[in-house]
Amino acid sequence: MMVQDSYIHKLAAKGARIDGRKFGEFRNVSIDDKTIEKAEGSAIVRLGDTKVIAGVKLDVGTPFPDKPDEGVLMVSAEFSPISSPDFEAGPPSDESIELARIVDRGIRESCAVDMKKLCIKAKEKVWIVNIDINILDNFGNLIDASAIASAAALSRTVFPKFDGEVVDSKEKTKKKLPVTTIPVACTFVKIGDSMVCDPVLEEEDASSCRLTLTTKDDGNVCAIQKGGEGALTSEEIEKALDMAVSIGKELRKQIAP
Repeated sequence: MMVQDSYIHKLAAKGARIDGRKFGEFRNVSIDDKTIEKAEGSAIVRLGDTKVIAGVKLDVGTPFPDKPDEGVLMVSAEFSPISSPDFEAGPPSDESIELARIVDRGIRESCAVDMKKLCIKAKEKVWIVNIDINILDNFGNLIDASAIASAAALSRTVFPKFDGEVVDSKEKTKKKLPVTTIPVACTFVKIGDSMVCDPVLEEEDASSCRLTLTTKDDGNVCAIQKGGEGALTSEEIEKALDMAVSIGKELRKQIAP
């Protein structure tokens, strides 16, 4: 164990964290929703010093064969080398693919968007929702920052003009995307015997495992994702769940436009 990791473990054993926060305390969150003029919806989220931008583009295409009367949702994430010395240029990394999947699962499983309302003509034409996530500064907890940015961008998305054949992205309508709930991801890491939320980068490096819980407006959990090799007890999961519900309730006040 590295010297810094050992220090973080000793702090956690005393009920303290490297930045002075309580175990269940989120860093300050700010949302700028006027960022990408050409996108149908966008948001920059600052979670402490971590900064993420998410943009939503709408297009028209064919539905999946097994869901002929529903729209299509796709999430991608890009880890720019300028955001962290640990990121490299090139094809998507395993970490960026995992992040996109966690954000996608939270949106999909919460039914955040009424996909049936995105159907133009069953089996032929539906709206396709593309969410692009770009990491600008990585100071820890990219999952929650990306999930918040995506939810904020979706809730601010409006349809472009569509004449039945061609989408005119240069002209926006006032019709909003049919968002039904605001999914909020809350990530915890285990340091020694302690569970802490919204980890900074140093806490992520010192942790044995990670747990992300995504909740809906009603407080119900819609998605769970575990990472790392460490084990979690049922008591630790229940404690994290209680914190995730409480944190989600507060964050929604900022996310909803």
